Amino acid sequence: RRVLIMAAATRILLLTLVALLASSAFAKGKVKKPTISYDGRSMIINGSRQLLFSGSIHYPRSPPEMWPDILKKAKQGGLNVIQTYVFWNIHEPVQGQFNFEGNYDLVRFVRLIGEHGMYVTLRVGPFIEAEWNQGGFPYWLREVRNITFRSYNEPFMYHMKQFTEMIVNMMKREKLFANQGGPIIMAQIENEYNNVQLAYRDLGVKYVKWAADMAVELYPGIPWIMCKQKDAPDSVINTCNGRHCGDTFTGPNGPNKPSLWTENWTAQYRVFGDPPSQRAAEDIAYSVARFFSKNGTLANYYMYYGGTNFGRTSSSFVTTRYYDEAPLDEFGLKREPKWGHLRDLHRALRLSKKALLWGTPIVQRVSPKLEVVTYEKPGSDFCAAFLINNHSRVPATINFRGVDYTLPEKSISILPDCKTVVFNSQTIVAQHNARNFHPSKKARNLKWEMFRENIPTITELPIKAKAPMELYSLTRDTSDYAWYSTSINFDRRDLPMRADILPVLQIANLGHAMAAFVNGEYIGFGHGNNIEKSFVFSKPISLKPGLNTISLLGMTVGLPNSGAYMEKRFAGVRAVTIQGLNAGTLDVTLNYWGHQVGVAGEKLQLFTEEGSRTVQWTPLQKTASPVTWYKTYFDTPEGVNPVAIRMESMAKGMVWVNGKSIGRYWSSFLSPLGKPSQSEYHIPRAFLKPKKNLLVVFEETGGNPEEIELETVNRDTICSLITEADPPQVKSWERADNKFRAIVDELKAGAHLTCPDNKVIKQVDFASFGDPWGACGSFRPGNCSSPNSIKVIEQKCLGKSTCAIPVDRAVFDSIGKDSCPDITKTLAVQVRCGHAKRP
Repeated sequence: RRVLIMAAATRILLLTLVALLASSAFAKGKVKKPTISYDGRSMIINGSRQLLFSGSIHYPRSPPEMWPDILKKAKQGGLNVIQTYVFWNIHEPVQGQFNFEGNYDLVRFVRLIGEHGMYVTLRVGPFIEAEWNQGGFPYWLREVRNITFRSYNEPFMYHMKQFTEMIVNMMKREKLFANQGGPIIMAQIENEYNNVQLAYRDLGVKYVKWAADMAVELYPGIPWIMCKQKDAPDSVINTCNGRHCGDTFTGPNGPNKPSLWTENWTAQYRVFGDPPSQRAAEDIAYSVARFFSKNGTLANYYMYYGGTNFGRTSSSFVTTRYYDEAPLDEFGLKREPKWGHLRDLHRALRLSKKALLWGTPIVQRVSPKLEVVTYEKPGSDFCAAFLINNHSRVPATINFRGVDYTLPEKSISILPDCKTVVFNSQTIVAQHNARNFHPSKKARNLKWEMFRENIPTITELPIKAKAPMELYSLTRDTSDYAWYSTSINFDRRDLPMRADILPVLQIANLGHAMAAFVNGEYIGFGHGNNIEKSFVFSKPISLKPGLNTISLLGMTVGLPNSGAYMEKRFAGVRAVTIQGLNAGTLDVTLNYWGHQVGVAGEKLQLFTEEGSRTVQWTPLQKTASPVTWYKTYFDTPEGVNPVAIRMESMAKGMVWVNGKSIGRYWSSFLSPLGKPSQSEYHIPRAFLKPKKNLLVVFEETGGNPEEIELETVNRDTICSLITEADPPQVKSWERADNKFRAIVDELKAGAHLTCPDNKVIKQVDFASFGDPWGACGSFRPGNCSSPNSIKVIEQKCLGKSTCAIPVDRAVFDSIGKDSCPDITKTLAVQVRCGHAKRP
């Protein structure tokens, strides 16, 4: 006992001594703090070179309740960095008044990324573009006297520095920078300034240097970057944005700066009126492999998860849904094969990490379209190779170190040991899926009520001016809407005498949209588009002898987010004339006008439970009614899948659920394909309560709310399309103890299916081993298919959450019964997932 007591006392004494020595050493600066540095090869984190796979995820575009699941899926997809902008206008909507609550809680978001074991690139901006209202600038900044945005302009630089310093100090106070032990390894100042720099001439050059110096002085403990800034000062790293930075990036503008790619666009954001936007997983994978083959060490997907532009946050004409075609769709569901194919790419590059970071690159041009890039460290086993076929239409064969390798068209094969192909950018072995929308059974048979806005006259509007006021400065970004009204007296002799001739109201409008009323009657709607925001409205009208009233509801659809001199953009009614009068055309632009910001329902907050009680709602009328509010209640849809609302039967307006705006809808603006750019709108489950959820719609021009549907969303249809020639999954290999090796006994191509959210495979919808064709959701059998195809899939997969099917003729066909032995076989599988039945 005495010995044990003495041993314990000795241990405590030693631990105390070690702690005191460590404390003393730390105080004297002898213990190294975490460090972030870089050179011409890579970022160096705590003394270790890194390959960085990054994805843009923006905290305001989803509720905090969704953040953990989104970040978890990002990490599962192979990311180790999350990139986000900082959104000035949501944090300081009124000068000096700050908001960091809810989905604006930047600190919580950054800390959560760190808790998920990932780093952060913080793009402070504070100009961010991002298809975000006024590029992230708060509206009040536009009203600062003598200000010029993004120029060497004292008023602008004063406010920009104040905000940047506040964000840096906040991160520093919360110990979120990497050299404090936090996750932030890089920060960005400004954003794509080369796009506008020439417009500001010498003031642009001075501004770039000032911005870089200001940022580095505020916090020198981590690297600062400037994207698309060829002349970035020595103190910051210039980076690339685009779809193919492996070919378009001219490289860092200094020998000690690494090659970083801050935006690899995973699709194209959409504006209202756009057709669907697509970018193939194969093309993204090719672009990333190409970049890493050329000394790239960080690639960021913009966006990895796009999310939702809630409320009025999107910029001019941008849809409420943002980058839905990203690896994680708007609802936070994995978009396959994009998510899985990029995950496999990241693993292949990680298997090549040692060679890429410490090897010497050698480029061998086999032909004008074929090349081999090797990274090899002399005296070691580190060797990785990229076999590249740049021909967009023709497959090719490359002989590399005595072995022939076949490459599909426009593809790159990665060989982490300079021998074994573990990944090809054009060959997808990841599973596919399809998104399904199902009408909710619990949230149906909605009972609607309505309340129509009063059409005001000039005497009812509080703000008077000789001419129609400019719309941005009138609303000051507090509403999408502003009323204009004027009145004109006509004598009977002023009006056309013939019944078949009507006067025409013509309005030149600088944007974005407008509904027009004459004597309280709706006469029509006009709008511009993202390319040409101005438009001319021209409609026949009925006038009467005596006093006539013209009332116009001007509408913005977000503020501009890019370009030079953003503070000098304008919108709204510019000129108003009445044509076809007996005396000719009458210009009423200077006729004296009344104005009002917003519509009455906004001021009454009819979208809230309390506000909705302030007016008398009436039963729904069957005829479409402009400037009308609609209200109903619904129970939360069944299950746990995401929730959406289908708005195709409406025209244009806004939607609220339990007082929270889920954004603008615009179903009447059809794409060239004859369909709305967006039909379904995301309602996060975090916005809902179990029963009696208040749903309010403000319809601007007229629609039918009876056809609005609440839906649940899933990606329970999963598929695989694999050929005998495809490589096995990249996870069939590993690198352990600096040795590259297979971790499975038999390396074969195979279909691997995994249901989402712990569901199981309930049904096989399609299976064909032979020469099938098509895509997930629309497979077709070819001329040759094994009769055992469905039976094999059912035996291996039904009732399981995950299953593997080898692409093996012996599994599908009996010996001697193969009807097409001379072709390369393809396996196409489509199954449906669902929850397992409880015992």
